[in-house]
Amino acid sequence: MNKGELVASMADHSKTSKADAERSLNCVIDCIISALKKGHDVNLVGFGSFNVQKRNAREGRNPKTGQKMQIAAYKQPVFKAGKKMKDACNS
Repeated sequence: MNKGELVASMADHSKTSKADAERSLNCVIDCIISALKKGHDVNLVGFGSFNVQKRNAREGRNPKTGQKMQIAAYKQPVFKAGKKMKDACNS
């Protein structure tokens, strides 16, 4: 399911317009991103949790040339599925 299909499904489920559903989805996404930028975790009980993990700098290799290169440290957003989602996928 892509974003357009999700918006259509949300509109059908809530009996609203696709434009309203898309605004709602964009608002949720923006709020999650904003919270992660500020260093906060986002926990949606039953659905899952979003947080940011720090990745250390490391040495890698260019796969084309085999030459060593330094990969800079960065922050990685991570999603961990909640119990309700895991149970739904495994039943």
